[in-house]
Amino acid sequence: MQRLKTWTLRVVAGLLGLIVLLALALWLFLRASLAQLDGTHSAPGMIGTVKVERDARGVPAISGANRLDIAYATGFVHAQDRFFQMDLLRRVAGGELAELFGAKALPLDKGHRLHRFRARAEQMIAAMPPQDRQFLERYVAGVNDGLDSLSARPFEYALIGVKPRAWMPADSLLVVWAMYFDLQGSQEARELSRGWLRDHASAEQLAFLLPEATQWDAPLDAQDVAAPAMPIPAAPPAWWGKPRGAEVKVAQLDFAADIGSNNWAVAGSRSKDGGAIVSDDMHLGIQLPNTWYRLALQFPDEKGVQHRIVGVTLPGAPPVVVVGSNGHVAWGFTNSYGDYMDLVALDADAVKAAVEKRETILVKDAKAVDLVVRETPLGPLREVDGKTYAIHWTAHQPNSLNMNPRKLELASSLNEALDIATTMGIPSQNFMAGDDQGNIGWTIAGLLPKRAAYGAQSTFPMLASEPAANWQGSLATADYPRVVNPASGQLATANSRQLMGAGGAIIGDGGFDLGARAHQVRDDLSALGPKTDVKGAYGVTMDDRALFLAPWRERALKALDDAAVDKQPLRAQFRALLKDSWSGHASADSVGYRLTRAFMWQTQDLLFSAANGEMAKIDGKAGMASASARWPVVLARLIDEQPAAWLPPDYKSWQQVQLVAIDKVIAELVKDGKALSNATWGARNAASISHPIGNAVPFLHTWLAAPADQLPGDSHMPRVAGQTFGQSERLTVTPGKEEQGIFNMPGGQSGHPLSPFFLAGHAEWVSGTPAPLLPGTPVHTLTFVR
Repeated sequence: MQRLKTWTLRVVAGLLGLIVLLALALWLFLRASLAQLDGTHSAPGMIGTVKVERDARGVPAISGANRLDIAYATGFVHAQDRFFQMDLLRRVAGGELAELFGAKALPLDKGHRLHRFRARAEQMIAAMPPQDRQFLERYVAGVNDGLDSLSARPFEYALIGVKPRAWMPADSLLVVWAMYFDLQGSQEARELSRGWLRDHASAEQLAFLLPEATQWDAPLDAQDVAAPAMPIPAAPPAWWGKPRGAEVKVAQLDFAADIGSNNWAVAGSRSKDGGAIVSDDMHLGIQLPNTWYRLALQFPDEKGVQHRIVGVTLPGAPPVVVVGSNGHVAWGFTNSYGDYMDLVALDADAVKAAVEKRETILVKDAKAVDLVVRETPLGPLREVDGKTYAIHWTAHQPNSLNMNPRKLELASSLNEALDIATTMGIPSQNFMAGDDQGNIGWTIAGLLPKRAAYGAQSTFPMLASEPAANWQGSLATADYPRVVNPASGQLATANSRQLMGAGGAIIGDGGFDLGARAHQVRDDLSALGPKTDVKGAYGVTMDDRALFLAPWRERALKALDDAAVDKQPLRAQFRALLKDSWSGHASADSVGYRLTRAFMWQTQDLLFSAANGEMAKIDGKAGMASASARWPVVLARLIDEQPAAWLPPDYKSWQQVQLVAIDKVIAELVKDGKALSNATWGARNAASISHPIGNAVPFLHTWLAAPADQLPGDSHMPRVAGQTFGQSERLTVTPGKEEQGIFNMPGGQSGHPLSPFFLAGHAEWVSGTPAPLLPGTPVHTLTFVR
């Protein structure tokens, strides 16, 4: 027996030793794919010497005597810190994810391959001016050198059993097209939703259900916008208030809608030091690593004058600062949500004339799949609900991408920056800028389609014969709308309607936000008084007051009168929590906020349920929330005015509609024995920020994820925050005074979980603690030489 015990102990000890050795080997292998931080690196094709100095958070300051060398070094650090992220972006746009992840990625690949962006990218590269192509090629060479210089391939490829593919110039264009999908990809579902509503409502009903503007809007050319004056129609559509079929699944749209970004500028007339203040926080899906890569660049121009640009880059894209400051001008973006995509219904002859292109999709561990794409002069064809549409999208235009964003590096004035913005090949954005002389201005950066006719018709599917469907190319710079140095000394955009005048028609409505967030930002800026500073402007970013939802709380309290809560203990508790657990903010500890929000969305579901179900049959992303972000104003009018004709037949009163919605919220929140008093907003709005591999492989999630912090903030306020969506960066700066600038972002510089920079700075983003914009004292130096 003693021998058996001894033998058993030896076996166990041996197995433990083997496990330790395997763990050590795995750890050493993973460490081998960490970025090189120090030393000297000999790089082919270098003209001079470049230094990459990283601070304690891994933020690099890249300096050299030649811009091409800077591009090379930028590619090198991007690849070493973020190559897998770059690879996913190019594959998303190119429809090439199945090559990494197998057949489960085919549906997404087929949808994106429809646009043939890799073929378009190759054509653009061939036509690119030599100096732009050289700039891009030096970046690409740096990317491949950075990848090849790792001691082991990035850890993600070891886990999925695939070798990384070298970077190509076309890949950098695909990365920008990935942002087109992210920022404009919802417009198809929007048009399909609106098309269904048009087909199932009278003109009067449609005008009521889809108002073009509301009192929440805060356009740049008007102080106030009137509430919709359209009278409530005498009768609702036939589908109104009917239940949705149980077999239809509708996407959950009540959490983090695809609405993103705030930016604003305060003129020198209202800043304490006379320079403009520019603030920007772009709202995107958040994962690890973060979308953006921080850095500072320093190099001389052709005259030998030194320039320093600080801000964020997009790994894989052409190596320019996307949002930042160059010492003379600072700039930022928000998604403009203009009308940049049309669904054009084609007749049989036009469909027959389409040119067929064959695309081959490589699939991991399976045979390649051939896809036939049919192309027309208006765009590729998509069949939906028995109809054939051409997808007419600015992303397909030959000038949808270019290197013009690079010109912002040397812009010396506001007007110069605004002119550059109108020529940039990017997904069309609200461009906000200010200069060191105190000037501020706004315009659209990116393409604006030049239509034969402007109007709301283009927000619905159209026939090719309709004037609004006929557009080719883009507007000239002189025709772009522009607002410069308003008397108020401030400008702000937040994805809602920018202009009420003629310029608004040129931009069009491709899915504007309701406007409550922009309204709150505008008023916050006004409240800063006649003089403010960078910290004051940054503080607007953190405003989580629930101004938009407060009236919905009052509606719920009114519905929950004494008769409604009599012998209804859960309703009584709901009412008490609305009163006592309400701070007026989307605070993590507030139950009242969560109940109010859920009440509004549940009311929407009751009344639009049948329509949402039918729209979802056409496109899984379609629904009333996709058709118009202004639906809360429509519901508020109905609840407040209580028209008898619009009361659904299964209800005795509008109060009963609201009580049923409240009861459904209660049932959801107390199921499985949960206490209603524990249903805080923070419990619902807990961060779920992870590396994509962590989401795919559950046992690695903890290792590859950020803490599940309970986040304050929500969608209709400046501090936008969701579980996997929110402020992907916060930047506030006066150009020329970057040392005073403030910056936050979720996650850190590195995408490697063993890097000390994997989550560096994340805690400050969670808390909103201001951190310096400029990199700090160097602790690592990597020198590139010939």
